Amino acid sequence: MKHVTLGTAGLEVSRLGLGCMGMSAFYTGSGANESESIATIHRALDLGVTFFDTAEMYGPYANEELLGRALGSRRSEVVVATKFGTISHRAGDTPGLDGSAENVRLSVEGSLKRLNTDYIDLYYQHRMDPDTPIEETMGALAELVQEGKIRHIGLSEAAPATIRRAHAVHPVTALQTEYSLWSRDPEQEILPTVRELGIGFVPYSPLGRGFLTGTIRSIEQLDEDDFRRNNPRFAGENLQHNIGIVEQVDAVAAELGAKPGQVALAWLLAQGDDIAPIPGTKRVSYLEENAAADALELTDEHLAALDQVAAPAGDRYEDMSTINR
Repeated sequence: MKHVTLGTAGLEVSRLGLGCMGMSAFYTGSGANESESIATIHRALDLGVTFFDTAEMYGPYANEELLGRALGSRRSEVVVATKFGTISHRAGDTPGLDGSAENVRLSVEGSLKRLNTDYIDLYYQHRMDPDTPIEETMGALAELVQEGKIRHIGLSEAAPATIRRAHAVHPVTALQTEYSLWSRDPEQEILPTVRELGIGFVPYSPLGRGFLTGTIRSIEQLDEDDFRRNNPRFAGENLQHNIGIVEQVDAVAAELGAKPGQVALAWLLAQGDDIAPIPGTKRVSYLEENAAADALELTDEHLAALDQVAAPAGDRYEDMSTINR
């Protein structure tokens, strides 16, 4: 698999990573088959995937532990990215945004232990804490870099002004935000900002939370506790509108003899050599399907057709208050 470099700090990763969240949390079937999830991680390694994404809140904690066990002796071969800031350890491990220096310290020690490693390659602040200046958070992260506990700093769903303030304290290597054919808002300000500053870009949910694979046609396909049941884009008339997006992608896929999910990933990869999407799956077959997008070439005509895909109906989250802050 081809590689890309994230940021001017020179973090090299496979240009398609593996998002591990769904193995342990939020989606239909999460946590149901650990052996299948571990087999998927092992197959990813065999296919040349070197970029694995997790977070302490996935489970919580279970996903980091799973990834640590699965990587085992091959830890040194890969880039491990995890996230902190949505659990307050100084308040009894309760859900809540906490970017304080004290919580940064408590968070990283827990993640290191669960991942069974003595360093984290890329450590993201998962969501911005409105009660803690970003300068305080970045100062604590910079100390962890100096100590060798983390190697690179990342932010997730941060606003352009916040990115600039953070980057002024210590170089930010990567910015993670939702980006796909049905979530193109980063093109307005986020992408220009990170490219100006020399920060890599990691699109999460590059398959629109599975929707762009074309396999979801009804909310009844999802378990009762599946996060997407409360996602506005999967609700009622929004869902029916958004199925039209998949049909537009599928038309291109049919011409290429490819899957719609592969086309969606190939479109993202064509947006720049500073982008490393992290499609998530817990199944080997879907992993192999996604990885094949690395070799899928879209013509200018295909890209132009995909650029005309309709905008989605519905917000990305039920509560957008923590996004782009």
